[in-house]
Amino acid sequence: MFTAAVKTCNLRRVIVALVSGVGTAMIFSSCSATSFPTSKLTWETYHNSRYGFEFPYPSNWTSVAPPDNNDGVTFVSPQNQDAEIRAWAGNQLPESITQDPKTIKTIDENFQTAQGVSGVLVVEVGEEVSSMQLTITQGQVKYYWQGKSNSKEFRYRYQLFYYIAQQYKIRNS
Repeated sequence: MFTAAVKTCNLRRVIVALVSGVGTAMIFSSCSATSFPTSKLTWETYHNSRYGFEFPYPSNWTSVAPPDNNDGVTFVSPQNQDAEIRAWAGNQLPESITQDPKTIKTIDENFQTAQGVSGVLVVEVGEEVSSMQLTITQGQVKYYWQGKSNSKEFRYRYQLFYYIAQQYKIRNS
C-alpha cells in the first residue's frame, strides 16, 4: 500500500507518494473536480445534526445503520457493497492530556473545500482496497470524510470521491 498527500493545483493534481521508501510523484492532468459530470447523478445531502457537517452523496447509494451516538454515517454503492462513503466527527481531548506536544506529528493542510475550510486529504492505494480521506480540525472537533472502494474500481470512483470531499461543509464555520 502507498499513501499519498494530495496537493491541488489550478490545472492539475500532483500526488506525492512514498512507495517502499522511494519517493514517487504522479501528475494527473485534467483531473479537477470541476470536470466531474455532476449533472449525470441525482444527489441527496446528508446533514449531521450533532456535529453540524454535511456533504452530498449519490441518491442511489444506501445508508447503513448509523451508530447510536449519531456521530456519522456510511453509504454503500448499489453496484458494489465494497464501495462506501463514510463521514464522522468527534471531540478531541486537549493535546496536553493526550500527548507531549513535542511528539505530535502533524501533516500540513493540503486541501480546501469549496466552503473555504482547510484540511488534510490523503489517498491510500492498496492491492485490495484504496481510499481517500479528508480530515478537518476546528477547535476541539475533528471531522472525517472517507471514500473507499476496491482498488480495481478506485480509479473510476476517484473523481466522485474528490468532488464530494470538495463539497463537504461545516455549518457555522
